[in-house]
Amino acid sequence: MLLSRSGRCLPQRVSLASLASSRTVYPSSYRWYSADSTNNLSYRRGPTTPELFQGTIPEHFAQTVSAHGDRPAVIARSPIPSSSSSIAAPETRLTYYDLDMLSNRLASSLADLGVSKGDRVAVSLGNGAPFAALTYALFKLGAVLVPLNPTFTSTQVSAALKHLEAEVLIIGAVTDLAYRPGKGRSNESLIKEIAGDIASSTIQSEAVPSLRKVVVLDNRASHQDVSFPLERYPALTPYETLLSGSSGPVTPSTPLSPSDTINIQFTSGTTSMPKAAMLSHTSILNNGRFIADRMGLDPSDLIVVPPPLFHCFGCVLGYMATATTGAAILFPSPAFDPVATLKMCYEHDATGLYGVSTMLVAVLESLDKGIIPSAPKNLRKGIAAGSSVPSAVMEKVQSKLGLQDLVICYGMTETSPVSCMTKPSDPFAYRTTSVGTVMPHTGVKIVSPTDRNTILPIGEKGELAAAGYLTMKGYFNDPDKTAEVRIPDPETGEIWIYSGDEAEMSPDGYVTITGRIKDLIIRAGENIHPLEIENVLFTMPGVQEVSVVGVPDEKLGEAVAAFIICSDGSTGRTVTDKSVRDWVRDRLSGHLVPKWVFWVDAYPKTASGKIQKFKLREMAGELMKSSK
Repeated sequence: MLLSRSGRCLPQRVSLASLASSRTVYPSSYRWYSADSTNNLSYRRGPTTPELFQGTIPEHFAQTVSAHGDRPAVIARSPIPSSSSSIAAPETRLTYYDLDMLSNRLASSLADLGVSKGDRVAVSLGNGAPFAALTYALFKLGAVLVPLNPTFTSTQVSAALKHLEAEVLIIGAVTDLAYRPGKGRSNESLIKEIAGDIASSTIQSEAVPSLRKVVVLDNRASHQDVSFPLERYPALTPYETLLSGSSGPVTPSTPLSPSDTINIQFTSGTTSMPKAAMLSHTSILNNGRFIADRMGLDPSDLIVVPPPLFHCFGCVLGYMATATTGAAILFPSPAFDPVATLKMCYEHDATGLYGVSTMLVAVLESLDKGIIPSAPKNLRKGIAAGSSVPSAVMEKVQSKLGLQDLVICYGMTETSPVSCMTKPSDPFAYRTTSVGTVMPHTGVKIVSPTDRNTILPIGEKGELAAAGYLTMKGYFNDPDKTAEVRIPDPETGEIWIYSGDEAEMSPDGYVTITGRIKDLIIRAGENIHPLEIENVLFTMPGVQEVSVVGVPDEKLGEAVAAFIICSDGSTGRTVTDKSVRDWVRDRLSGHLVPKWVFWVDAYPKTASGKIQKFKLREMAGELMKSSK
């Protein structure tokens, strides 16, 4: 028998088959999920409604266009420099009819370039109408959309294209930069390093031998200080030439199947090198539908989505959720800009807003600076994902922005992505301490980190895993990495994706993420969960943001280090090393008090806003050396 830290005996190798045979349904207040009634285990199955859509994304999109063709589908703004705040940002509006016709034209032109079903097409663009239309163009062709982070270096882009044997790259002339509207990075040198001699008539790339075409979106008008003489490079295909294709129905080279790989998402790389997860029509389409249903989206909604389209947050939680509902998605800027986000919410009377915690905090700061005359009046719905939302931040988001129905989504790229989610009707405490309950047609379980065949009792911390329609087909051309996380149950054969996240489950099925298993701090043999300390420090006056990591300690093995971003002028005055430690000591046990306190202006983050704690640990090592 396996003993827990509390000394209780834990069952070993509890089979899912035995759970299925002894399952009962909870009372009416919990009727949306079923659970085992005899073993009291951390295992749940989601509801069977709404039903799974069994068709392809283009088939479902045709239904949306038929039902909501005249409604706005995409509203997108181009960036303007912060110094030109009085100038209205250029705006593009597409109805669902417009989006259908535009994606048809793009698909027709891409087919003329040789793109066919199964081809991997890389798209490196910011949020906007071109990316939105290209998404459906590629899906209609049956080509595989490979969204790339526009801030990738030439080395990263080359590695991605070469790994996937991609033949087409669609990229902006300029990469927009978060928090720097109107500024950007010219992609001239990057394209040259990837594609070779672009002054010639064709692409002949030594770095990526499979690459045949580089399509460039001319977005220089929004970045007048950036130089890229596109006219000198005949090997590049202007995006504008794709607009002349036929607007008639698209016929793929071979028939589409719901199980086809249609999207390859690179994992965010918070702890390791990104991997290429293969997702299907069925997985991302239905995940978007179920998210929309649980959060209460309807066709009248106008949802502002600053998270990037190259990430699952933007493309599934955002775009798939709105497009499967007939709601409108609003892109305030190609890269995150809190001022543009706030203005879009206000000027369009938006009903919803998405963001990770750091984005929501930045929007709140812009509101406090009086960027707009008053707070947006119609905001109510929204999603926070990527990390937990401390109660102090949730309270401000509700009171200042009006997001009373803000929900939390949890998932990973490998599960398309959302496996657990709160509901607008959940109590406030559940929406700040948990990631909600299991989603429809999905299973979740919490297993022993040392034996994945052992499902832990309710309340025990272990590794979270998910199963169902939403599981990825694998990592592209990487069977070894696939086998590490995509594991069949030894008795039922059902595929489970193992998250690497530590979690616990309550008796009523709510899942709480207590941290990355790799992020646990082991101090003198005792496990410390960074989130517990972070939540306490978030409530400290003068503290704007906080992230806690473990650092090496000769005596204790690891010690607690807190990286703090303070409100303007707070560092060294109202917030000091001593006051931080005292704040934690007064509210938590002594072993949770940070030994190290570091003051920073920003955190290293993924493009989706997740803090890269492994980089913080590296920073801590250097800072600790300099302090000796």
